[in-house]
Amino acid sequence: MSQISMQQVKELRDRTAAGLNDCRSALMEASGDMEKAVEIILKKGLAKSAKRAGAVASEGEVAAWVAADGLSGVMVEVNIQTDFAARNDDFKAFVQQIVDVASRAKAGADLSAEPFPGGGSVEEARQALVGKLGENIIVRRWDRLAVDGGKVHAYVHMGGKVGVLVAVQAAAAGASAKPEFAKFVDDLAMQAAAMSPFWLAKSDVPEADKQKQIRVFDAQLADEGKPEAARPKIIEGKLGKWMKEVCLLEQESVIESGKTIDQLRAELGKAVGGDVAVKQFARFQLGEGIEKPTGDEFAAEVAKMAGN
Repeated sequence: MSQISMQQVKELRDRTAAGLNDCRSALMEASGDMEKAVEIILKKGLAKSAKRAGAVASEGEVAAWVAADGLSGVMVEVNIQTDFAARNDDFKAFVQQIVDVASRAKAGADLSAEPFPGGGSVEEARQALVGKLGENIIVRRWDRLAVDGGKVHAYVHMGGKVGVLVAVQAAAAGASAKPEFAKFVDDLAMQAAAMSPFWLAKSDVPEADKQKQIRVFDAQLADEGKPEAARPKIIEGKLGKWMKEVCLLEQESVIESGKTIDQLRAELGKAVGGDVAVKQFARFQLGEGIEKPTGDEFAAEVAKMAGN
């Protein structure tokens, strides 16, 4: 068997991001053949990745990027199993690389199939990092927003626990360069982060969701003993109040009380000399909708990760 040098180990580590001991073992198994050693490392990473594939990953980071011209931006959520691993430098670097991938991808693209910086695909890089860190990792979701004129703005809160991307269109030339425009989009992003709207406008609320909420209100009123004939009018009022909670444009501003976001948008349009429209927004809250393990299930997972 040929002698394995530290230079070879370093080269394999640079190419695969695997640990030093894993690199040395792979080179010894491959009798010093670098390409075979790379293949061995990748296969081991795939094996570890497969073992971890079913593990719940609800920690991680939400991260965002906005283009230098302010006309487009992306936001991603990348999950990992534990908060401790989410603070790992390799994981944090991976998240930023996924942001870079998203910044160059077309809207709606499957990021896992996109080229990864340094070679291979995002999925291959994900599997290699799973093998290295020993925890399941998921590139869960991403979004891209863009405007023809105006501004796309990102706000990430609590170190990546909540992220918001907003796209505000401006009809007047130069409007997006005005301080009041910048303030509006910044306040808008913080509003969405703080108040958790589901939809942009009332017209965006699906009929199925409205009907579901009506049934909830009707059941509540029935429990309270309200006469059936009186319920429709009460439900109408409750539905209107609900819309003001779940639609961003209908919400009362957390910055300027007594005014809705839509009223502030209209006032901004007059101030900058042209119509201003909130085109889109995206809000990611880390781990939302993921069922986290609890009790015995969580204890078993922790024990498994500890090798017990």
